[in-house]
Amino acid sequence: MAAMNRRIVLASRPHGEPTPAHFRMEEARVPTPREGEILLRTRWLSLDPYMRGRMSAAKSYAQPVAIGEPMVGGTVSEVVQSNNPDYAVGELVSAYGGWQDYAISDGRGLHRLPPGLPPTTALGILGMPGMTAYTGLLTIGRPKAGETVVVAAAAGPVGSLVGQIARLKGARAVGIAGGPDKCRYLTETLGFDAALDHRADDFADALAAACPKGIDVYFENVGGAVFEAVLPLLNDFARVPVCGLVSGYNATELPPGPDRLPTLMRTILTKRLHLQGFIVWDFADQQEAFVRDVGGWLAEGKVRHREDVVEGLERAPEAFIGMLRGRNFGKLVVHVA
Repeated sequence: MAAMNRRIVLASRPHGEPTPAHFRMEEARVPTPREGEILLRTRWLSLDPYMRGRMSAAKSYAQPVAIGEPMVGGTVSEVVQSNNPDYAVGELVSAYGGWQDYAISDGRGLHRLPPGLPPTTALGILGMPGMTAYTGLLTIGRPKAGETVVVAAAAGPVGSLVGQIARLKGARAVGIAGGPDKCRYLTETLGFDAALDHRADDFADALAAACPKGIDVYFENVGGAVFEAVLPLLNDFARVPVCGLVSGYNATELPPGPDRLPTLMRTILTKRLHLQGFIVWDFADQQEAFVRDVGGWLAEGKVRHREDVVEGLERAPEAFIGMLRGRNFGKLVVHVA
């Protein structure tokens, strides 16, 4: 076993976009598990947009990462030492080990990996992003056959599954992504009915043309200019699961332009919209149904997924910053060991 534990810690809180200077690689001794505890070695690390919020000290749904502490994150980890009878050395588990080589767990929150599938699916389509798509769309969005479902950041691990589930439920799936390659992937590989590049000058007009009967469900991952294009197209009684607002995660002030709140509130009232923010663990009781349904669809080839793999823990900050800029294509994971 290695003598030292590499950790990427939060060096300072960013004001605006994070830079490599906000992270620091350091080494500490590998921790020793006590009675009932397990020593985990990180094999794969998940990088996700929510981590930007944990770098801030602003009040949120979870505690921020403390300065000098390892960045948080989901992991696929190997049990390398166990004082817990429920877990044996050599087992692979999904955990919350963070940006480091080794972590201690008391066994709570660990899940054994589904058999017969690549380990990284536990961080993507069968992990937190997949469950976010499944619960947010089906519990809040409630798509019906023949309706139009639009999803932002559609080439990402959440959005790509949202669109595929919408199709399985008989709805039209319209994806919004950044760049022609991602749009082609949505239609040619995942079976979306249409895909729009939000960077195109005619994006708003193209979205309206792709949704001639309006929008019944909009799965929000982005906010900003994308939501402004969606808002006038929402039908009466449309449902809007609000999962993320990545366009504003690095904002340091309110966006320029007129106050759009009156227009938003008037539209919510007159169209009787249902907007609901959610965090995936609001629906923790659906974990079993999620694994059963999405695992079954995956095994049957009814849903597909894509991964963007980065080699080496030391590259996590660079990859994370690139993800916030939209550079990743699929579920972003770091191969640590």
